[in-house]
Amino acid sequence: MRRNKAKKRLRKQQAHRWLMWALGLGVGASSASAENTNTPPALTPEQAFEGGTNAYNNWIEFSTGGFLYNGNKASFQKQLQTSGGPFGGIDDFHYGTNIDKTTTLTIDGRAIPTENDYKLKLDVEREKVGYLRASYREFRTWTDGEGGAAPALGTDFPLQKDALALDRGNLSLEAGYMPEKGLNAAFKYTHTFRQGDEASTSWGDVHLANGTVTQGLSPSFYGIHDHSDSFQLDLSDHVKATELGLGLHYETGKLDAALNIARFPNEPLQQKITSVQGTTYDAGDVHAYETTTLKENLILTSAFGYSHLDNTFFGSRIYGADFDAGFIPNPQYGFGYYDLSGESRLNEYVLDLNLLYKPAPNLTIIPSLRLQKDYSDENTAGLETLGANYPAPFTANGDSSDLNARGRIDAVYNGLTNWVLHARFDFTQAEGDLSQYGGLIPIGGIGVPPVQSDIEGHEFDQKYTAGARWYAARRFVIDASGYYKEDAYHYGRPVDSTPNNSSMRYPGYLAVQKLATYDGNVRTTWKVTPTLSLISRYECAFSTIHTAPDPLAGLPDVESSAMRSHILAQDASWVPWSRLSLQAGFNYVLSRTATPASDLTQAVLNSENNYWAVTFSSGLVLNNKTDLNIAYYYYNADDYQDNFPAGVPYGAGGQEHAVTATLTRRINERLRVSVKYGYFRYTDALSGGNADFGVHMVYATLRYRF
Repeated sequence: MRRNKAKKRLRKQQAHRWLMWALGLGVGASSASAENTNTPPALTPEQAFEGGTNAYNNWIEFSTGGFLYNGNKASFQKQLQTSGGPFGGIDDFHYGTNIDKTTTLTIDGRAIPTENDYKLKLDVEREKVGYLRASYREFRTWTDGEGGAAPALGTDFPLQKDALALDRGNLSLEAGYMPEKGLNAAFKYTHTFRQGDEASTSWGDVHLANGTVTQGLSPSFYGIHDHSDSFQLDLSDHVKATELGLGLHYETGKLDAALNIARFPNEPLQQKITSVQGTTYDAGDVHAYETTTLKENLILTSAFGYSHLDNTFFGSRIYGADFDAGFIPNPQYGFGYYDLSGESRLNEYVLDLNLLYKPAPNLTIIPSLRLQKDYSDENTAGLETLGANYPAPFTANGDSSDLNARGRIDAVYNGLTNWVLHARFDFTQAEGDLSQYGGLIPIGGIGVPPVQSDIEGHEFDQKYTAGARWYAARRFVIDASGYYKEDAYHYGRPVDSTPNNSSMRYPGYLAVQKLATYDGNVRTTWKVTPTLSLISRYECAFSTIHTAPDPLAGLPDVESSAMRSHILAQDASWVPWSRLSLQAGFNYVLSRTATPASDLTQAVLNSENNYWAVTFSSGLVLNNKTDLNIAYYYYNADDYQDNFPAGVPYGAGGQEHAVTATLTRRINERLRVSVKYGYFRYTDALSGGNADFGVHMVYATLRYRF
């Protein structure tokens, strides 16, 4: 009888084992048969995932893909940050080896020519000696040159079919000497650049059917040509219980951007404005720090820094029949200037003091103080233009001085069982003054005279924060915190040449502004079961801005703005099976900013920023060589408000859908292939539907490990 039961049990085990292998779920023979076979030991999860027992720490991964889209190409390029065509290249490369027992060489790279996406990094490190590093990174970003939409006109004003492209990059060379004891030194040279075009939020003007001008509809863009070179030297050492550090930094560069504005597109009086904004600069700073352990429970850190900045700037604002045109007088052209040149200087001094004090094992107190003093002066000159008038020279100069003191006290107490309490008090006291004279001048009796003013500013900010973490149960944690913040700005103008009835008086008559914010949030982390986790979060905030004008203005103190927001978020993670994981998230935001102006005119609307979003992702191990991952994202905002023609319609009004599916197959220990499909859908009310698109994507990779 016992022999028959044993045979039945063995047949049952064998049948179960064959079923597991047929489903691709078996990872090794049962222990009952291991004694009688030469079956290799079971693979670890890491080995099973990578496809074998050999560890290959180097790899090269090739990728290729493409898109099939309908709708607005520039919008889809911006949303997905892609050129929009077929792409491919080396997606990832990693090689690491030991040159000798204490020296390692690492090379990492990436090259996707179609996306202008390149990366190369070489790193040589020797234990207890130092390192040599060289890296290069270049990538491209895309922005959409879509202007505003005019519902009454039934049209929008796109800049071009393709998105604007801006290339960014940096090259760095670095060397470090890091012995086990003694002086440590590190030197780094970095060259950065930006080259290309980028969309602007400053839009041009159009004429409506009734002849009135509406601003903020036709698109604008920046032509950018920036570069900089920086040199950094850092030294550090330990002297008994004190760590000392010294840093030297020098940077020089040129920022050259031209804002290109199209006025009255598709009209006979179309105008192009090129506003050049350029700066060449030299900046240097020196900083030093020390950290001293005074006692086991008392640590002092202090730092001092000085920096100097010299700017030489240039610019122009020229109207013409095309961008980058020279100045030609024309009765239709507005105020502009050219041959703008000037200089500015800034000197800055900073002192930081921090003390970590533990008066008791369960109490930590950290007071800190930061003092900053700034001096600056600037002057400029140029030729002002208006219509067909002869250019008139103008000058301007100014200087400023600011003293800023910021203090903070942090306290953490964990002496209560299952509780951690924390509190913080911040304050900032600032005093400053600004003197300025000059500016644009009247031409042909049009315009305002140069301004002469002295402004005194006083600022006091305070913020009180408190919170607690409560381990309410073994698997349930609650975090709650809140703060109150108040910023108060007081302005005085001993000298101000602007007449009270001048259109240039604003904001000269403002005397006081106060910003107050109340914020509270709570977060719970609940591990419902060993396989199910929930994270919930709620935050609310209420802010107001009160503005008080100078008594001479005859205007009352008003609540010039009120902002309310509520944020709810829920995330869940569930692993119902060792081969299946699920994650989901939900975010809901209610946010509104109201101003008294919205009660007086349709041209200014209250700002609504309400939206909700859902995310979902899953990972399924089909077998020891195959994985499937599926993800979905949905976003919805319904804040679009059509107030045309009283004003330009604003407010986000759109939907986004994104779904992706990725299948990964490990062919053998060295080779892995992946295929990804994605679908993306975007609709946009702000552009009148002109920025809508739908796109299918196919993306494949092949990784070889060695």
